[in-house]
Amino acid sequence: MPESFGKRQRREVKAKKAVAREQRRVARNERRQDRSTGAIDEQAEGVAIGPPGHEGIVDAPPDAGDAETDPET
Repeated sequence: MPESFGKRQRREVKAKKAVAREQRRVARNERRQDRSTGAIDEQAEGVAIGPPGHEGIVDAPPDAGDAETDPET
């Protein structure tokens, strides 16, 4: 039976869609504002540049090959 069967279900589905639409709108407006302030590079869409002096600093998980104990022994 489809999710949108009945009045109550239709109302719930419409409400969920409205919330999702609002979240997309807010995120889109934040991206526009970040682009206008220069926080996001327009060429590399979605990649945050960050504050000056912190370029290239990435918190990466430790490499699995650097483990002190050998799992095979």
